[in-house]
Amino acid sequence: MCGIAGIVNVDSDHAVDYGLLEQMCSAIRHRGPDDLGIWVNGSVGIGMTRLSVIDVSAGHQPMHNEDKTLWIVFNGEIYNYRELREGLITRGHRFLTNTDTEVILHLYEDHKEDCVQHLRGMFAFAIWNIKDQELFIARDRLGIKPLYYFFDGKRFVFGSEAKAVLQCPDIPREPYAPALVNYFFYGYVPDPQTSFSGLSKLPAAHYLTYRAGKVLTRRYWDVQYNSDTVHSEEYYIERLIEILDESVRIHLVSDVPLGAFLSGGIDSGLVVALMSRHVTEPVKTFSIGFAEQAYDELPYARKVAQRYQTDHHEEIVNPDAESLIKDLVRQFDEPFADSSAIPTYYVSRLARKHVKVALSGDGGDELFGGYTHYLDGAVVRYSRWIPKPVRQHLLFPLSKRLPDMFPGANTLRHISCSEEQRIVRKYTRHLSTFHEQIFSPELTERITTTDPSPLIHDLLRTTQGKHQLTRLQHIDLNTYLPGDILTKVDRTSMLVSLEARVPILDHRVAEFAGTIPPALQMRGLTTKYLLRKVAERFLPKELIDRPKHGFALPIQHWTKREWHDLSHELILGQRALARGNYNVDFLRRIYLEHTWGRRNHAHTLWTLMMLELWYREKID
Repeated sequence: MCGIAGIVNVDSDHAVDYGLLEQMCSAIRHRGPDDLGIWVNGSVGIGMTRLSVIDVSAGHQPMHNEDKTLWIVFNGEIYNYRELREGLITRGHRFLTNTDTEVILHLYEDHKEDCVQHLRGMFAFAIWNIKDQELFIARDRLGIKPLYYFFDGKRFVFGSEAKAVLQCPDIPREPYAPALVNYFFYGYVPDPQTSFSGLSKLPAAHYLTYRAGKVLTRRYWDVQYNSDTVHSEEYYIERLIEILDESVRIHLVSDVPLGAFLSGGIDSGLVVALMSRHVTEPVKTFSIGFAEQAYDELPYARKVAQRYQTDHHEEIVNPDAESLIKDLVRQFDEPFADSSAIPTYYVSRLARKHVKVALSGDGGDELFGGYTHYLDGAVVRYSRWIPKPVRQHLLFPLSKRLPDMFPGANTLRHISCSEEQRIVRKYTRHLSTFHEQIFSPELTERITTTDPSPLIHDLLRTTQGKHQLTRLQHIDLNTYLPGDILTKVDRTSMLVSLEARVPILDHRVAEFAGTIPPALQMRGLTTKYLLRKVAERFLPKELIDRPKHGFALPIQHWTKREWHDLSHELILGQRALARGNYNVDFLRRIYLEHTWGRRNHAHTLWTLMMLELWYREKID
């Protein structure tokens, strides 16, 4: 695993500052503490920091091809690189190393932009083509590895994290208000936006070419949802076992020790079970627990560890979250409201004491229908019998006139919506119905809209006519998965220089998941039905039958007790209010409702706290 960075000046006579590029790499040194490499050629410069995992002694980057006309920096792992290498050798390519990095270079020689179609793995890389004077950057299909870029007509700058790009002293650190509006509703800034004006993220499954002052981005992959009801349930179970097993096997390629996160859930348990098939030594597993029993999953993790006789390591943590969140804000670069970043950091830190690589179970919920928000409640199901004109012209206007704290107002709003409006509400924490009341007049004057729904409506249009479960999964795969889950895992693991791999998110697993009929993804009120059937063959029954837990923290209680003073200062303190982003009456109301126990606004308050900490760390 690595951190990469680079600069291409439009003016070919404007040489890249070697020292600046070195500074950019140093800012992300935690991503790769084993090696540092920089290559500068006039107006072009690329660099990397390396965490050595494959061909440790010979994998120095930047790396070039035989005639030194192509130069690459690469962050990630290509799991089919050995097969690709053999094919390239038969076509006459000569290799100087045994790395997956060099394989990408030779694939690019043969296939140019289409080289990404041959890669199986997680990646973000950049290739400078001297002959064509062209930069090519690409990001993996699911968005496991990050890539930021900035282009102002004078230079193109890129990096694995925003902090690398922002080392350039004349790139402004100005908040981008539309992105911060989206952050409030989603809890993260969805791609391609970032919280900084002028700075963008390359979305998952996209590549970008820069040449002669022009930038072109293109999507190269997506899951195709074409379910086939001809096959039996048993067929899908057997096929899914086969595909998952093969994915886990290839994710074990490494020249350094590796292990696995073990949370006590189905997904991580399956990964550990399948790992045990392919290793001769006990799998090293890592779990953390909490003093608050309601949030502790260690007993379930131990059952999997005992069944597969793993080399199990666990730790009870009492998070010093007040000090840790400041480190996380610094690491994430953008405001990020998923509090499970805290336990993810702790389990990464525990694993790094023993291994350099850890496999994670992330992705199962998005691919196989595991989230409870995929279920409609009984009230919503019955509301479909209400005629559309009644919902649209009577119930919906009435719901918007009711005060937010009025009993039943939220339910009335939900049942009065159309299906698409309900989906938007699901993804914006039900705040989108009255979004115009949330923001200050000063903010609404600066931007076109404070409505978060266009992002969701755009994604819904691409799955028009599909089953509702499919439409929700498509949204999650393009928003929540890369923007929240994978961002969280990447930043927290890289903070301790640990490579995290996600075998469930192998693109062939994702493609197969797109062929599974929705009726096998969810059965009645049972989420993740087919994956549960697979898990029955590998895991203890009590893990499979228990409700979904999640990697949660008791934020609701902390904001009332231990963090009462901190939360008040970050939300309603003079410094926070002076930013002028929110309606002060709205802030005071939700804070008092939460403090008095009338409603649980913990996630909204946490969102506001993390935003204010971001301002203080990155902007002020």
